[in-house]
Parts: sequence; structure tokens; C-alpha cells
Amino acid sequence: MNENEITEIIIGCAIKVHKVLGPGLLESAYEECLNYELRKTVLEIERQKPLPLIYE
Repeated sequence: MNENEITEIIIGCAIKVHKVLGPGLLESAYEECLNYELRKTVLEIERQKPLPLIYE
């Protein structure tokens, strides 16, 4: 699977969640619903994965 296919799945799920829930909810509500939708796809996901910050 290439980056464009992965991006299409992610954006499609995000649009679906936004269409159903609409605007104005807390970020945590959208995150929970997006997590649910993404888990129904072929993607393996991790929520809130920490990333190291490197300052130079």
C-alpha cells in the first residue's frame, strides 16, 4: 500500500466522522470516533503516540 492509498483511507474516515458529528465538539470526541473508523480499515493504528523532539 502506498502513501496515497493510506492518505485516502485516513481522510475518508475523517470526513465521514465530521459529516456525522458536525462541528463544535471537543477534540476527544472526534479522536474517539476517528479511532473507531480507522480500526475498521486495513490500517494498524496507535493513538497518541509520543514523538521525540530534537532541538539543534
